[in-house]
Amino acid sequence: MKYPQIKTPLPGPRVKELIDVDREFVSPSYTRIYPLVAESARGLWIDDPDGNTFLDFTSGIAVCGTGHCHPRVVAAIQKQADTLLHMSGTDFYYTPQILLAQKLASLGPGSGAYKVYFGNSGAEAVEAAFKLARWHTRRELNLAFFGAFHGRTMGALSLTASKAIQKKHYNPLVPGITHIPYGYCYRCPYHLSYPDCETACVHWLEETLFRTTVPPEEVAAIFVEPIQGEGGYIVPPPEFHRELYKTAQKYGILYVVDEVQSGMGRTGKMFAIEHFEVTPEIIALAKGIASGLPLGAMVARADIMDWEAGSHASTFGGNPISCQAALTTIELLEEELMANATVRGEQLMVGLRELQQSLECIGDVRG
Repeated sequence: MKYPQIKTPLPGPRVKELIDVDREFVSPSYTRIYPLVAESARGLWIDDPDGNTFLDFTSGIAVCGTGHCHPRVVAAIQKQADTLLHMSGTDFYYTPQILLAQKLASLGPGSGAYKVYFGNSGAEAVEAAFKLARWHTRRELNLAFFGAFHGRTMGALSLTASKAIQKKHYNPLVPGITHIPYGYCYRCPYHLSYPDCETACVHWLEETLFRTTVPPEEVAAIFVEPIQGEGGYIVPPPEFHRELYKTAQKYGILYVVDEVQSGMGRTGKMFAIEHFEVTPEIIALAKGIASGLPLGAMVARADIMDWEAGSHASTFGGNPISCQAALTTIELLEEELMANATVRGEQLMVGLRELQQSLECIGDVRG
């Protein structure tokens, strides 16, 4: 049985050598908070070049929902690599992309028809959603949330409001975006208490923002994470998305959910928004979609994805190997891993609430 083993002082000698080379040649823009060099990984475990073994509590930063190097995913990658490595989907057709689009469309919430655009990352999926919302509505304004993280490319960064350093020296960003408070009951931005607040954070839009500042008929979309990730893993109250969605529908505003971190089975459902009984027009996906291979997807209602040929594309988006890895990943999620996420989630919530009773430093347990 494998278990964590620390055989050298940390960081070990080989890790130190590699980090020194990294510092000489790799961009310093990356935030490295721990001197870990991953040499190999399988399941829950990561081994470094000095023979130390670590337990990965990050799932590869929310990417490896099936575990590192799941044998079925690896086998699917190897088989596809022997068949077709690349054939740009911007100009031609190939089976793995077609089958993955069909599968993702079938997973779309509600009973409507969906279509899929493929990129390489979460930021690209959000950028595509950003452009599609403008194309379809012909509107120029958008709403997003304080604490949100949607990516670091210019459009996605403009929607982001997580850390000021992420925007430092990059202004002016894309105009026409207004950030509003998220439904964070533990530290309510309005200093109210749930449920007596009656979701004041949502009603503020109509009562104040739309009345004084932002014409709702000019808003293309609301970009929202079903559960805020980098903003603090904030689970909003059950009514939050439902009331927000009603407001969006009232004014013809598209509801765009960023499921890059919360989606692909992590909450026990394929998409976290399903817990809130809301059917968004557009969903952005990445991270856990392909068990570690680069892939992003924008899933949109078919009547919304009405842009014409040449409106948007990506040379490497929907790579055959990544698509095949995603198809196998979804099989594994549907077979057992989503159900396991529910069981493990309930187990963790019980344990953390017990700890909360004895530890004053734990203010809120949520999930």
